[in-house]
Amino acid sequence: MFELTDTTSSDIANALVRARRNAGSPAMDMVMTLVVVTDEASHYDAMKAAGEVSSEHPSRVIGLVRRSTRGAAQLDARVSIGDDSPGESLLLRVSGELVRHAESAVLPLLLPDSPVVVWWPTDAPDNPSADAIGSLAQRRITDAAAVRGSKRKALVSAARHYAPGDTDLAWTRLTPWRALLAAAVDQVDGPVTGGRVSAARANPSADLMCGWLEARLGVEITHTTSRGPGLTDVRLQTPRGEIAVHRDAGTTGTFTIPGEADRPVALNRRTVAECLAEDLRRLDEDEVYAQAVRHVLVRVERAAGDAKPKKRKASA
Repeated sequence: MFELTDTTSSDIANALVRARRNAGSPAMDMVMTLVVVTDEASHYDAMKAAGEVSSEHPSRVIGLVRRSTRGAAQLDARVSIGDDSPGESLLLRVSGELVRHAESAVLPLLLPDSPVVVWWPTDAPDNPSADAIGSLAQRRITDAAAVRGSKRKALVSAARHYAPGDTDLAWTRLTPWRALLAAAVDQVDGPVTGGRVSAARANPSADLMCGWLEARLGVEITHTTSRGPGLTDVRLQTPRGEIAVHRDAGTTGTFTIPGEADRPVALNRRTVAECLAEDLRRLDEDEVYAQAVRHVLVRVERAAGDAKPKKRKASA
């Protein structure tokens, strides 16, 4: 491991070469560069999750910690290979004026001719694809459930500024639920006539689930609040009966299809590393996610229209 203070990107690249030699691996097979944009409070957990993902997706992980914009521009770095993960790990700390131009420190350290993925573990820019660092990537990953402010506002902002390559871990957490519901709809004859999604308050996955179901089924889905944790219940009405996926205590669930006995299913709340690993398995546009976020906006506009006071007709 090398610790560099008040350094440059060129010195960091040289330290990386020395770290390779010390590790006995002058050439390492990296498949991508994963840039983790975070802060001091969140960088440890974020880099740990990125290191776990590197076992499946060997990557050069570049953690970027933005400090105060006051004072002189400074770049500090930690370079390691094989300590926390099988890949390469760089932790950059920028301060002063360099905070506003952090992409200049990251760009020289990207792997050549390899995909770039940018992940914001907590707060993300309103428009990730227009962000100076986000524009370097083919894939941009946010997490509306982890923002410190309004989670719904963060999801709506991501939906308004969606660009090919964007995705959110709130969407990835729905994969087991979507697989069960898709299988159930395929097995049941007849159309879905309505539905309901229940989740803890301010859960962005529930908003995305409603958007996805409305996009795929063409029916209006009701969103209700439960005690949680997370998403707890999805029910779809059909002429033959109700399709339901219900989760108890965040670990196990019950899968119901009309005409069949209820089945227990595993619906564990997955870790951030597991969700991140799933997202890194595909680097092309997720068209289904794009449809879901478009319908999130449709639902927002519909709710705004319903909330407007109705004008009273003037009496004759």
